[in-house]
Amino acid sequence: MTHRSTAPDTRPVRLSPLDILALGMLGIRTRRIRAALSALGISLGIATMIVVTAVPASSQKALLARLTALGTNMLEVRPVPDQKPPVLLPQESVAMAGRIGPVTAVSAVANTHAVVHRSDHVDAADYAGLSVLATKDDLLPVINAEVRAGVFLGPATRSFPTAVLGSVAATRLGVPDLPPGGPAPQIFVDDRWFTVIGILAATPLSPDIDRSVLVSWDAARTELRFDGHPTVIYVKAREPALEAVRSVLAATVHPELPGMVQISRPSDALAAKRATQTTFSALFLGLAAVALLVGGIGVANTMVISVLERRREIGLRRALGANRGQIRAQFLTESVALSGLGGLSGTLIGVLATLGYTTYQGWPPVIPWFSMAAGIGGAIVVGMAAGVYPSIRASRLTPTEALATV
Repeated sequence: MTHRSTAPDTRPVRLSPLDILALGMLGIRTRRIRAALSALGISLGIATMIVVTAVPASSQKALLARLTALGTNMLEVRPVPDQKPPVLLPQESVAMAGRIGPVTAVSAVANTHAVVHRSDHVDAADYAGLSVLATKDDLLPVINAEVRAGVFLGPATRSFPTAVLGSVAATRLGVPDLPPGGPAPQIFVDDRWFTVIGILAATPLSPDIDRSVLVSWDAARTELRFDGHPTVIYVKAREPALEAVRSVLAATVHPELPGMVQISRPSDALAAKRATQTTFSALFLGLAAVALLVGGIGVANTMVISVLERRREIGLRRALGANRGQIRAQFLTESVALSGLGGLSGTLIGVLATLGYTTYQGWPPVIPWFSMAAGIGGAIVVGMAAGVYPSIRASRLTPTEALATV
């Protein structure tokens, strides 16, 4: 006869991932103040990492925007002056410059050599130094100029005798502003009346424009006998390729006489901009690494203290059958959960602090994606690293050792 054994099954119960997570969260729920203070450490570390990367990035973007406004990506093309006979850029040179791959925008102006004065009863010599320039419709965005009053030249006014005044020209011609709803002022250009439809703000990037009267390219042909040859071509290109564009620009706009073409050198602001980008990038990485390291040390310290405080709990669980792997999983899960909560709260605090500070400074808010990813993912990785030693130390405690310290 076969006798069935009635001895109890002493094999340890296998814990599911949800059970391990519940055990890991148990220490956080039962010691809320300690958990909150521990999470605060990693939270402040992550928040610091967000702030020290996002605030300089926002400051950098504001600085780079100012440097870009100085024409870091713009070149000017002119014929060599004082030549006999004068060098003329081809009429199709503007279109040819636009075919260069890295070029993003092209526009041009041309000196019509017309004479401008306020009216037909005023001596034109009183307005010496003012130029009348034929202008392409797309000039303003290329030279970073803005209309202060009225409108700029466009398709609707292309064939009519209309003019836009530079800031200095407007003052000298006695047209400081355009009255809303009133009759538009007129100026006398080569014995023809031109209606003023706009006034430009000061243009630091192109001071010559400030002392000019701008008329449409087509209107200059019909009204002022303009021959269609540009005097200055403004070229915008992608900054990394600016030097390469400059090297081929002369031969592109004037294939027959490339040596008779002057190309402005890249702005000194471009070098400053590139140096700024490199300096800030190195600063970001260094500050982020230090902040994350400080947070990880705080979590590791907290978990070691937690093991020392909870020896009775460890001994009791070991006496009830929990194996070393389950003890390790419990404390490692608690460390990761603690760091994860700190990472989430720290990321939120860092984002809010950055938004508040950049708004106060008037900077465009920039929060690098890598800092947010590091804020959460990095906290979890740090939690795992910080929990390895405490979890192993807890699992090595025998029930008698743990309970003996009670």
